[in-house]
Amino acid sequence: MRRFACCREIDGPPKPVIGVLCCNEIANRPIQAVATRFVEPLVRYAGATVLLVPAVADAMDTRSLAGRLDGLLLTGSRSNVAGGRYGNTDASDDALDLDRDAVALDLAGRMIEAGRPVFGICRGLQELNVLFGGTLTDTLDEGHHRSTDDATAYETLFDHVHDVALSAGGVLASAIAQPSISVTSVHRQGIDRLGEGLTVEAHAVSDGLVEAFSARPCGGDVLGVQWHPEWDVAASASGQAFFTFIGQALGAYRGG
Repeated sequence: MRRFACCREIDGPPKPVIGVLCCNEIANRPIQAVATRFVEPLVRYAGATVLLVPAVADAMDTRSLAGRLDGLLLTGSRSNVAGGRYGNTDASDDALDLDRDAVALDLAGRMIEAGRPVFGICRGLQELNVLFGGTLTDTLDEGHHRSTDDATAYETLFDHVHDVALSAGGVLASAIAQPSISVTSVHRQGIDRLGEGLTVEAHAVSDGLVEAFSARPCGGDVLGVQWHPEWDVAASASGQAFFTFIGQALGAYRGG
């Protein structure tokens, strides 16, 4: 039985808290889900404490939550951003998560306006591009992306790589210290028109698709990548550099 030490102070300074947005999925009943692979690198390489954020629009007080988080990661997902969010009425209505759209765009917007760092991976990059007024396309080069069809074996979704060129002098090039890297992408949407105020950080060598961007509109870092730096991150120097940058951005916000 634990003996409680009432009013005991917490040892050492608290770690920064980063929100990680969930998705709405079905596992015999509606659930909130996020892959563990997004969580572990934030603890190991960013030195953060992770708080899972439900994608339940009617239940979320995003203003209150934005005031409590030190940062936010918009994860990848098996769903797409709805076309209505960026004015494309012809976009496919398959694999949507409308609550995720609502929470992601509202919470990320409030966090950015408060000068807090916000990051996006895969769908997260697409959400951020839409938030900044950009558009998306589902017409992509088959040579560097794969379908996220549920029938595809999980292990094979990440069994391919392609090269991206990093923008010289950019945030990613500085963090990774290489002019280009090989990455794994699993997506059906990509950037069409880049959002206003976003700076290109990387593009695909094969077709020029924008695969990373950055911004600092209100003093906090905003960084999105199309690929999956969290996949097999223990064996990926560039993946580790991405999450280390997140930790540095969180520390800068907290004055550390």
